[in-house]
Amino acid sequence: MADKFRALLVTKEGDTQKVALTEMTDSDLMEGDVTVAVEYSTVNYKDGLAITGRAPVIRKFPMIPGIDLAGKVLKSQNPKFREGDRVVLNGYGISEGHYGGYAQRARVKGDWLVRLADNISTKDAMAIGTAGYTSMLCILELEKQGITPKSGDVLVTGAAGGVGSVAIALLKKLGYRVIASSRRAEQEGSYLRSLGADEVINARELSEPGRPLGKERWAAAVDSVGSHTLANVIAQTKYDGAVAACGLAQGPDLPATVMPFLIRDVTLVGIDSVMAPREKREAAWRRLSTDLDLQKLATMTSHSKLEDVPRLAGEILAGKTRGRVVIDL
Repeated sequence: MADKFRALLVTKEGDTQKVALTEMTDSDLMEGDVTVAVEYSTVNYKDGLAITGRAPVIRKFPMIPGIDLAGKVLKSQNPKFREGDRVVLNGYGISEGHYGGYAQRARVKGDWLVRLADNISTKDAMAIGTAGYTSMLCILELEKQGITPKSGDVLVTGAAGGVGSVAIALLKKLGYRVIASSRRAEQEGSYLRSLGADEVINARELSEPGRPLGKERWAAAVDSVGSHTLANVIAQTKYDGAVAACGLAQGPDLPATVMPFLIRDVTLVGIDSVMAPREKREAAWRRLSTDLDLQKLATMTSHSKLEDVPRLAGEILAGKTRGRVVIDL
């Protein structure tokens, strides 16, 4: 008899999505050359959108959601991996058109996997997750633009969320002075300072329509919010600064002008974590293994179980979660 495993399955009837825990077997899995025993997953903003149906993230039903997973290789037909290897997978369309991480088993393409460094456990890997990996991609791009701690302050928007929390911890360890912007500045101030924020500002300063060119306040920024916030961030970036944009929590629009780019030589860098090539992924995970304070990672992480995911999906969209949430499979 085939081994059974637990999975969270999303189905759709008409315009209505339903989410339920179910049992599956290996024969139910999709095509791939590596089978992974999933030990941990996590909850990202995109997972919230997928599970609630607030955005058409899922393109094929039924679907196991979850854009992240970490675990050990059970079977491999891929020469890069062998049984027992500890691996992580972020993005690559899992939970959209291919079964994702909210299950105890996953069969995927080996080319989507990254082998974990010895000092990062599978639990740590999901405390980092797509949010933390995206933060590292942002910082690598800012470095590519010549941003160093001597350049000046770095702003992090959506600071209490997953991307923001990890970005603050990374930037602080790398020697930057960090300004954290959060709509929960008063409640989360102590938390953000514990991660390494030197200054905490209320997100309302940036979330309303602003001037096309404002006072120069920061040398660089990591933005996960988009819309008016991103426009204001760009407008207040110093000469020759850079902004890494990786999210759209406020919206996908960019109500800005070209003035900061033409007058202040500001660079806007787009960050894609879903289809980023292997070289970028491996570089990001290498740097995470050396540049992230794992003790700080632990302080920003909470732990839940598979049955908690539907509730957490709503909470993350409502801005009620803090830091990172690890799902124990």
